[in-house]
Amino acid sequence: MTNTVLKTIVTIAYIIICIALVIIVLMQEGKTSGLGAVTGAADSYWTKNKGRSSEGVMVKITSVLSALFIILSLILCTDWLG
Repeated sequence: MTNTVLKTIVTIAYIIICIALVIIVLMQEGKTSGLGAVTGAADSYWTKNKGRSSEGVMVKITSVLSALFIILSLILCTDWLG
């Protein structure tokens, strides 16, 4: 593969990751617990098992997409692909 084809593929992957990251972040719920934290209502079964829920999966996907975003940003910025 030539450098231009590889750079085009990485750029397209970068754009797809950017769009996916924006969508995943917008789909997540807020982290504020409001007045429930004062009364102790914030410690429920749901909050203790968030890692196994769909919200926990979305947090993990956000972490992976963020890492890929940073890595691809560095690769495109430093012109390693030519």
